[in-house]
Amino acid sequence: MHYRKMGSIPKKRHIQFKKEDNTLFREQVMGTKGFSGTQSILYHYNMPTSVKGTKMYPLEKMKYEEDIPLKHRHLLTGKCESGKDAILGRKYMLGNDDLVIGIVKPLEAMDYYYRNGDGDELLFVHHGTGKIETIFGSIYYKEGDYIVIPIGTIYRVVPQTHNEQTLLIVETNSQITTPRRYRNEYGQLLEHSPFCERDIHGPEKLETYNQMGQHTVLTKSRGMMTEHTFANHPLDVVGWDGYLYPWKFNIHDFEPITGRIHQPPPVHQTFEGHNFVICSFVPRLYDYHPDAIPAPYYHSNVNSDEVIYYVDGNFMSRNGISEGSITLHPSGIPHGPHPGKIEASIGKKETAELAVMIDTFKPLKIVSEAALIEDHSYMSSWT
Repeated sequence: MHYRKMGSIPKKRHIQFKKEDNTLFREQVMGTKGFSGTQSILYHYNMPTSVKGTKMYPLEKMKYEEDIPLKHRHLLTGKCESGKDAILGRKYMLGNDDLVIGIVKPLEAMDYYYRNGDGDELLFVHHGTGKIETIFGSIYYKEGDYIVIPIGTIYRVVPQTHNEQTLLIVETNSQITTPRRYRNEYGQLLEHSPFCERDIHGPEKLETYNQMGQHTVLTKSRGMMTEHTFANHPLDVVGWDGYLYPWKFNIHDFEPITGRIHQPPPVHQTFEGHNFVICSFVPRLYDYHPDAIPAPYYHSNVNSDEVIYYVDGNFMSRNGISEGSITLHPSGIPHGPHPGKIEASIGKKETAELAVMIDTFKPLKIVSEAALIEDHSYMSSWT
């Protein structure tokens, strides 16, 4: 990410920065990789360590399916009910040691704050509008937004409850970044990147609350949830600067790379983390070789599992897919277009599909509860 600052900060790092009453603002360095990664410096009215109490918060452990035959899977998340808020209402679908994937359809604003102490989170807004309040400021979201929330960021989601809300959630154990092959040695996005810095937006408004009184922050880490009771409002930051902060990028700002013949999935890559990549399938012109076959060829993901979340449009290589479907094509067996889809694509000029793809380089497991919304006929849909 590029450098950004908001609010009031002193001229240099680690020097006195005083309030109107001549007491010090409290400086917090928030960084990754042991001070060698991206970092920001925040200035609080109060000590960020001022916690009055801690206790365990009940967290239901995810249970994965036991060993089952290797097969393609199709989960119908449209059957998931709305409920609770953007944290406690999450329905997890798949996961491994590197990330978990789920959806949430929140009905209400969080009445507490939250932070993930294990890694970054990615929220993709399928339906709805609202704002995310963070220690770095507020981000206002709309449909199509990807929102990256760095590890350790205190935040809460406030949906506009008059409209439907559906968020795709990716919780990781690593940092989410833009693809390395689209960045130069200085971190700037290159000319052939399908998006640029103008498309990336940080917090829009720094909201500072210098208030004492008990406030709850739930911290997820080490497979547990801890309830921390703060002695003051956690969003008491008067200013900050650096390279670590939440940011958003809208899928409609992704500029697809096309060619005379079919382009492989990596041209759609939008994000990467440890052992996974995230890609955006957006409306685009088809291949323009006179004998081109726009539909993808059959392929075996010999080193990765492929997950696709279907957002909108008619996905040209699939039958029986609905809005909100999640498909899993595991490594080890080939997959590709459904019968008739290759022939039907010939001569077509464009596609209007919109989808999010997640490729993981370790096998994914299905959460046991997710099997309740599975289309069990999917594996046989190629016959």
